[in-house]
Amino acid sequence: MTGAGVALLECRNVRTRYGDAVVLDDVTTEVRSGEVHAFVGLNGAGKTTLMRLCLGMLEPDEGTVRVDGRAPTTMAARYWTGVGHLVETPFAYPELSVTENLCMAGRLAGLSTRAARAAADRGIEELALTPWAMTGARKLSLGNRQRLGLAAALIADPRLLILDEPTNALDPAGVILVRTQLQRCRERGAAVMVSSHHLDEVARVADRITVVGAGRIVGSLDPDGTDLERQFFDLVYRDSEARR
Repeated sequence: MTGAGVALLECRNVRTRYGDAVVLDDVTTEVRSGEVHAFVGLNGAGKTTLMRLCLGMLEPDEGTVRVDGRAPTTMAARYWTGVGHLVETPFAYPELSVTENLCMAGRLAGLSTRAARAAADRGIEELALTPWAMTGARKLSLGNRQRLGLAAALIADPRLLILDEPTNALDPAGVILVRTQLQRCRERGAAVMVSSHHLDEVARVADRITVVGAGRIVGSLDPDGTDLERQFFDLVYRDSEARR
């Protein structure tokens, strides 16, 4: 695993509420170029909310979020071309084919028509979507829709990639494809933020693993460590007990 560089994504003392409920509480973290930084936690821990904040879909009640030094909620469109993401729902227009969707994603990411088509063809090959290249997105299986969403997120070789549970609905072959893509992103110096429930899979690709529990960062795991599942539950349990 390569050494990490500059912080392309920074969160400082972030606090967010949904009504009276605190969803994120004093979260400080960063994702650096040339690294895969994984965030793991139980359902409802706040991982997806953190990613939505990083993408400007939400604004923190307290603290700051910066994408390459800029506030995501006010960042100009031209800077978003360097950010790829898949959070909750794969990017896809149901009436368009896989190829058309990826060409559209490329154009939205600032590529020329020719470059977008070339990137679409590459993404289809790399995510093993060739048999469905001309299939409408509405006809795809859940796994192939996920692959399409990943290909769209990667379409313009983003400097920052934010993926929420990218292996959802994927078979083992699809999981390996995701692993390969994350490794390629690291090698070309991108910053990758990824959430997952699959500790074993995360450990294969992550440079750092941060554990989130009930809206707080409760510790970290060594990707090269042993018995990560036990360590994970120990961290979450100790934090839960400390809150009582």
